[in-house]
Amino acid sequence: MSNPVSNQRPLTLTVAAVVMALEGVVTVLLGGYVGVETVIGQPSDVVSSAFVAGFGILLGAALLWVALGMLRTERWSRSPGVLAQIFAVVVGVTLIQSDQRTIGIPLITVAVIGLVALLSPPTTQALYGKHRDGV
Repeated sequence: MSNPVSNQRPLTLTVAAVVMALEGVVTVLLGGYVGVETVIGQPSDVVSSAFVAGFGILLGAALLWVALGMLRTERWSRSPGVLAQIFAVVVGVTLIQSDQRTIGIPLITVAVIGLVALLSPPTTQALYGKHRDGV
């Protein structure tokens, strides 16, 4: 169900949706890559590899669903979007600590852009409008 508060989506919500979609596509592709490698390669643990592949594809699809909700200016999309960005920052920090700076730094950068866009006043206004008591 769309939010009737605003007929026009602010740029900040569009930026957040693009960030979420980018993360979703990358996650689906990584999950698919693990799946293909599980089938054609020789993983040490086929069950674990298949689980990681399935989880990656499922998580990527969920991120894409949240991005679609943002594009539709649906209120429910903000909370999972913020949560996903917080997790992305944590993963990025872990990557940096593991000497994977070339992946960790861009991930943190994109996640911070997503957080700023999701928590900005125009996004809040578009998703929630003004309070009924005028505050």
